[in-house]
Amino acid sequence: MKLLTHNMLRSHVSGVTRGFPLAIRANEVKLSDVDFSRDFVVRMIPKLEWEALVEAADSLGHGSDLPRELQPDYENNEEFLKKVHHVLLEVEVIEGALKCPESGTEFPITRGIPNMLINEEES
Repeated sequence: MKLLTHNMLRSHVSGVTRGFPLAIRANEVKLSDVDFSRDFVVRMIPKLEWEALVEAADSLGHGSDLPRELQPDYENNEEFLKKVHHVLLEVEVIEGALKCPESGTEFPITRGIPNMLINEEES
């Protein structure tokens, strides 16, 4: 699961009002080379929850290059865009789990795919 995906996921456990961001734990992380697309990254940044992205990247040991706050005029900073590209698209959790910040429900990540299904009593 790439951090781009993680940034879009929320807990849907019944009664949960604060289901974002999901905590992320990784037992296995894979780094891949993905062609850099400046335009894609520029278009994605406004759609991201920036603090959640930085927190997730930090928890996986890949957030040290990202600023804590989104920089103004980021679309003209090629170095910054490449760092965001790396975190969004090249860091992938293969095995691990996501955890709801409110209920504590864990959702496993297996072979890079998060399983967001919940038990009937949790829905």
